[in-house]
Amino acid sequence: MATFLYRIGRWAFRRRRLVSGVWLGVLVLAGVAAAMAPAGQEEDLSMPGTESQKAFDLLDERFPQANSQGAEARLVFRAPDGQQVTAREHKAAVEDALGSLDGDDQVASATDPYETGAVSRDGTIAYSTITYTADAVELTEVTKSALEDAASRARDAGLTVEVGGSALDVEEAPGGTTELIGVLVAAVVLVLALGSLVAAGLSLLTAFLGVAIAFCLVSALAVPLGLTSTVAILALMLGLAVGIDYALFITSRFRDERAQGGEPEDAAGRAVGTAGSAVVFAGATVVIALAGLGVVGIPELTRMGMGGAGAVALAVLVALTLVPALLGFSGRRVLPRAVRRANAPGSGRPHRASNAAGRPGLAVRWARFVLRRPAAVLLTAGLGLGAIAVPALSLELGLPGDESKSVETTQRRAYDLLSEGFGPGFNGPLTVVVDLPDSPDARATTALVVRTVRDVDGVASVGDPVLSRAGDTAVLTAVPETAPNSGETRDLVHTIRDRVSGIEADTGADVLVTGRTALNIDISEAMSDALLPYLTVVIGLAVLLLTVVFRSLLVPVKAALGFLLSVGAAFGVLVAVFQWGWAADLLSIEQTGPVMSLMPILIIGIVFGLAMDYEVFLLTRMREAYVHGASPGEAVVSGFRYSGRVVAAAAIIMISVFAGFIGMSSPTIQTMGVGLAAAVAFDAFVVRMAIAPAVLALLGHRAWWLPPILKRVLPQVDLEGEALSRDVPAPATGSGAAVPRLPAGRS
Repeated sequence: MATFLYRIGRWAFRRRRLVSGVWLGVLVLAGVAAAMAPAGQEEDLSMPGTESQKAFDLLDERFPQANSQGAEARLVFRAPDGQQVTAREHKAAVEDALGSLDGDDQVASATDPYETGAVSRDGTIAYSTITYTADAVELTEVTKSALEDAASRARDAGLTVEVGGSALDVEEAPGGTTELIGVLVAAVVLVLALGSLVAAGLSLLTAFLGVAIAFCLVSALAVPLGLTSTVAILALMLGLAVGIDYALFITSRFRDERAQGGEPEDAAGRAVGTAGSAVVFAGATVVIALAGLGVVGIPELTRMGMGGAGAVALAVLVALTLVPALLGFSGRRVLPRAVRRANAPGSGRPHRASNAAGRPGLAVRWARFVLRRPAAVLLTAGLGLGAIAVPALSLELGLPGDESKSVETTQRRAYDLLSEGFGPGFNGPLTVVVDLPDSPDARATTALVVRTVRDVDGVASVGDPVLSRAGDTAVLTAVPETAPNSGETRDLVHTIRDRVSGIEADTGADVLVTGRTALNIDISEAMSDALLPYLTVVIGLAVLLLTVVFRSLLVPVKAALGFLLSVGAAFGVLVAVFQWGWAADLLSIEQTGPVMSLMPILIIGIVFGLAMDYEVFLLTRMREAYVHGASPGEAVVSGFRYSGRVVAAAAIIMISVFAGFIGMSSPTIQTMGVGLAAAVAFDAFVVRMAIAPAVLALLGHRAWWLPPILKRVLPQVDLEGEALSRDVPAPATGSGAAVPRLPAGRS
């Protein structure tokens, strides 16, 4: 693979105008496709195979009109202290507000709270439900303004009015202040790490181009593939992070080759052949892990995985082709100023590498420190991550609703008013669907279901059942006494399902408990059940891939255990921040509660690939030195000398990009940003920079041992570029002398 990529790097360097033009054309085409594509719709989560999803599908079949409605809004009215919302003047204000919605073509209906009985027992709070003919993203600004104006009319009359429901929902759009700060930090780190504005700009430019193409493609395919704004933001987040890192790794290797006197074209080929091989492997692991999210069975999670995988694959292609092409345009400006001066014609100075002997950098000094005290470093780092992971034992999963929004939003205030007036379970009603095709007496069976559900402890009320026109399906609503995300409501759902199972056996009816609350419970439990199997598959894949790459048994086991530590610590941070509220104010997280149920598996998939990035880039240089005859300790130092600074810079960049999304208002994106930033920080700086060299120091030569039978069976993956040393002539220095390269010593 190294030789093949070497040829690609040289070809892209020579044909830089063609390569740049092709990528620019792809960007233009993707942008045109995105501009011409219709806007995507935010789809609700679904979980095929669960009882709640089966009930939703049955409702779509038996009650098609009732389940084909668009967006919904709730106008919640509260009377001033000491007054009743049923008072004549307040009733007139409510009716006037609702009457102002007449004539809007997108309004399907608006209920009168005084006719439907939507007034709290104490008479202080009432609500009206407004249904629309279009989804939230298709509502016009005129329609949304009319809803807000209706609320303002009632406020002017002295009522407190808040608006809940989906009508005012807006898609989360990237490009806020925090994301820009993250990119700015990444740019500063690039300049400091590379010592060249041109080199830093090159890495940012290629990353932005790949992200722009990925974002446009997601927008263009939003309708045919059902891609949501969350998919687009994940693609942006991952594409930007890995795109900058991959460009940084190849650019850094190119500069090393040039600093050793290599000709520009050959240096580009060797950079793509060596660092590019690691990029291909690292990118492939991310793509595999993200694509593997499809086995969980949640369509939205599958789409998020595929969107992220596509963005990473684009980043790999850009790094392998556009980066060497732009290196051809940059000339000597991509090199550090010190190297440019040293190699300037007529400077009279001999060539010298950037890491001069006797002046070890911070990375080398740290590596030597770990080699002197490996047991102490390993114990400290391991216990530290273990302590941070302890809160993960209290992990609770759920799905965010209006209760997770900021108290500054009208949706959250409407949620609180409804909870106050009608009980905490009002915002999370359960829908009981009775399928009656084989029941001899549909009405008697339905009445039995109503009595059974009403007698369950924890049920506040049960509404009158509604029969389908064919009389083969009945629907009734049960309101819990507790909040939607509470453990008591989860237990209540299971209790109702257990109680109605006897009815199913006696009558032949199929009784299903569904509703948004029940579906959220089913999804969260499915995620909990899938977490361990998915983690097992990911760890097994990591061990297999790293065994092939590094031709060692203990190095992959060490990497997998380190991955477990970093993921566990990241989960601990999520629990501490989002469940316990630690540092929530600092991160602008206004509401604590269960961790979003999709996050653990999503974070495992993403972090697995990113962890392999740092493992590959750091240990590739160590193995390269070891197979060339260096001792185990010298190999560790060599790995940190050539890759430590770059890996640290890449990790800081990725952390900055992920942390930049914490400031978004979406709980999903906030959770993703905190979890990924924490996981990368733990994995890069604790696991790969501390635990990995400590373990290698303690194992010595045994770290690189592989049974003879596996040596014969496993394929050769040349990430170190040994084939280039055999098949490609060594470059000449400026004085005509060949750059010395160590012969292969171990296999």
